[in-house]
Amino acid sequence: MWLRRLGGVLIAVSAVGGVVLLVQSARAGLGSSYMVPLDHDAIQYAKAPVDDPIARLQRRLYAGQASLQYDDEFGYLRSLLRELKIPVSSQVLVFSKTSFQAPRIAPRTPRALYFNESSTVGFVRTGEVLELAVQDPRQGTIFYTLDQERASHPHFDRRDICLQCHQSGATLGVPGVLVRSVVPDRNGMPVMSLGGYITDHRSALKERWGGWYVTGQSGDQEHMGNAIVRNAADDDRLPVSAGTRNLSSLDRFLDTGAYLTPHSDIVALMTLEHQTQMDNLITRVGWEARMAMYENNAINKSLGEPETAVRESTAHRIDAAVDELLEYTLFSGEAKLTQPIKGTSDFAKEFEKGGVRDAKGRSLRQFDLTTRMFRYPCSFMIGSEAFLALPETVKDRFYAKLWAVLQGGGGPKFSHLTTAQRQDVAEIVAGTTKTLPSYWYHK
Repeated sequence: MWLRRLGGVLIAVSAVGGVVLLVQSARAGLGSSYMVPLDHDAIQYAKAPVDDPIARLQRRLYAGQASLQYDDEFGYLRSLLRELKIPVSSQVLVFSKTSFQAPRIAPRTPRALYFNESSTVGFVRTGEVLELAVQDPRQGTIFYTLDQERASHPHFDRRDICLQCHQSGATLGVPGVLVRSVVPDRNGMPVMSLGGYITDHRSALKERWGGWYVTGQSGDQEHMGNAIVRNAADDDRLPVSAGTRNLSSLDRFLDTGAYLTPHSDIVALMTLEHQTQMDNLITRVGWEARMAMYENNAINKSLGEPETAVRESTAHRIDAAVDELLEYTLFSGEAKLTQPIKGTSDFAKEFEKGGVRDAKGRSLRQFDLTTRMFRYPCSFMIGSEAFLALPETVKDRFYAKLWAVLQGGGGPKFSHLTTAQRQDVAEIVAGTTKTLPSYWYHK
């Protein structure tokens, strides 16, 4: 591995399995400090039991309580999506060679990704396996593959080797998933000399979706999707133009009939971006707290003090992690939209339908897509199983800090929130969350 600075950004470059990969260093914060030791006594990533969506499905398969149906065109894909309750409308297509199945991926044969809040499934035409990244409530992101050959007893294989690319500063030092925007050539290979980005809701649209197909409307707002560099030796930028945005069809790029849907929906892409870094933050903050308390208790024991008494340094360490999670949750630093965004599939409608609503019919899954991503600027992921499984010391601090911000505090990092938005979010969270401290319900 070596480091290069491109466009003012520190880039880590590595060659894994003959494929050149690019990882942008994460913003200053949790991911910039160190890679979390996976064998830490408080973590034991490889050894501790898991209870993620794939582990649960595998147990059901063994018990005869579920089955996966195979079809000749898509293998186990359709059946697996049904079992994991992943909507087909979530499909997004990536044609950059940023997967271990890279030889099979190109602009005419992109990889398809499907996702919900706990699972992501990757499908490659003629690929030997389905790729899976799922969220374990305690152990974070776990990676699996499923062979795409017909079998009497389909079996998922855990693939910790995926951490070669999926644990880095860009995933906040923990096993995780990310959306990478690169400058692809005509074969889908990232052109390293032209740089790239790790994107989420804070990224300007002009930095997003290089190496991805994008269907939907973004108006005059440029993005990097649907474009390739024809001559990597001579071109010094991606040829972004009006012809590579506001597309309703991808038929001129690929055979869309070879995929479950013809879409690579812009709203689905934005949702996936937000969710990936939120997942990584949830994992990192939970692990940070577990390691901090493990070490805290060991110090107390060695000093003959009450073992579970929280030391000042421990409280500071946990608070700093929670602060970063809170900022992301409330969309601090979100890139503003200057024109409306509109997708081409049913993704937005189906996604909103899955939201838990308060007494006034409001949900954190409702989109805005005119000036910002969501109507109510608070991540729907605070209702996820992974968030609700965070250590109590994290949730206690998070809810207290969230309450303070929604009552008008928090300082400049939350100045983007209006009084009305703070009130709306406070009411929705109180009306849809069962684990809140009692002070949330007393004004």
